[in-house]
Amino acid sequence: MEYTINHPYLNDLMQKVIAKNPSEPEFYQAVHEVLQSIEPILDQHPELIEKQILDRLVEPERQIMFRVAWVDDSGKIQVNRGFRVQFNSAIGPYKGGIRLHPSVNLGVLKFLGFEQVFKNSLTGLPMGGAKGGSDFDPKGKSDNEVMAFCQSFMRELYRHIGPDLDVPAGDIGTGAREVGFMFGQYKKIANEFTGVLTGKGLSFGGSLARTEATGYGLCYFTNCMLAKKGTSFEGKTVVVSGAGNVAIYATEKAQQLGAKVVALCDSTGYIYDKDGIKLDVVKDIKEVRRARISEYVKAVPTAEYHDGRKGIWTIPCDIALPCATQNELDLDDAKALVANGVKFVAEGANMPTTPEAIAYFQSNNIYYAPGKASNAGGVATSGLEMAQNSMRYSWTFEEVDAKLKGIMEGIFKAADETATKIGHEDNLVMGANIAGLLKVANAMLAQGCI
Repeated sequence: MEYTINHPYLNDLMQKVIAKNPSEPEFYQAVHEVLQSIEPILDQHPELIEKQILDRLVEPERQIMFRVAWVDDSGKIQVNRGFRVQFNSAIGPYKGGIRLHPSVNLGVLKFLGFEQVFKNSLTGLPMGGAKGGSDFDPKGKSDNEVMAFCQSFMRELYRHIGPDLDVPAGDIGTGAREVGFMFGQYKKIANEFTGVLTGKGLSFGGSLARTEATGYGLCYFTNCMLAKKGTSFEGKTVVVSGAGNVAIYATEKAQQLGAKVVALCDSTGYIYDKDGIKLDVVKDIKEVRRARISEYVKAVPTAEYHDGRKGIWTIPCDIALPCATQNELDLDDAKALVANGVKFVAEGANMPTTPEAIAYFQSNNIYYAPGKASNAGGVATSGLEMAQNSMRYSWTFEEVDAKLKGIMEGIFKAADETATKIGHEDNLVMGANIAGLLKVANAMLAQGCI
């Protein structure tokens, strides 16, 4: 893909990013989307160029890479690589998840950290942007092996984080088990009990509704999109990709709001249930047994299972919610969705839609929401967990859920009003990028050249 931009300054900056960060296509894609979308405001905000705000914004404040050596159950030493990219702290402590997956590398984490800056800004909470992780794969590992890795990982990471410095959270491969092991090791090394990680267990500082937050938040945001077009989830057919935490709870909330979710997938294939997904079956497969989604058809014989997850986007639906991983939905998928009647697409994963697919949706009047806006519910609730930890207090599920709903509605309002103000109504990509950018830019300007 060619990452060119019409505006000379923005194009020059984009080429500098590519030259300084070789072989990091995900990072290029994330930066290109933002730079391309902010061109309409450059005349009104010359300080973005004059004060080198954009040049500073695309350069992480700190990149940390380290070795993680641990001993497996057979007594053999294994070696992985750990990372933490602390991208921007202009509006608050660094905040972002820890991803454990074989695909993790510095470029992927820089893309995620860059996106996190805008996402966290949009929540309205005082959180900067960061991301971390390792190429360690927790799948197929015993609890002892996962604990050995997490403890070794934290023995290096602990010196770079803290409740007022950098507060990591869960992400792909990092759930309550992994967060618990990491928190226990941090507490032992630092000799203090602080809210240094979010996504913790409820018995040691976790927040109610955190598990559900990203999926629920996605549906609250989508509901705002539907309401603007004079409709709702009631009676709609929904396809959700993924079968992890985000997909499961997006399915749950969509069903509560009256929709029929007919498909889910994992890395091996997808299921189609014309009568609507039975969420209790999916939760048993994924949350209890940690098995493959193909097991669903054993419990629900009327459902279909298909190898390979790409075919999920050929299923007719009104609403598509990609909740699996980056670049999972390409141009061919977008064409299939449009041909089969989709009207709304909102991202539950980080950058799951390719640029070509986004352009196709927009040119066909599909109402599309980028993940930095629509999937901000997870980090928003992590911010609420940080607040509860600071107060040594906890809110009820209903209180947290109400705050989450309010934050997601606020994000939609900010993105929608910004898009309209710049003359691009319903372009939530532009709206979210510009609204998130200006808050960070103003903080950077106020703090001088640092």
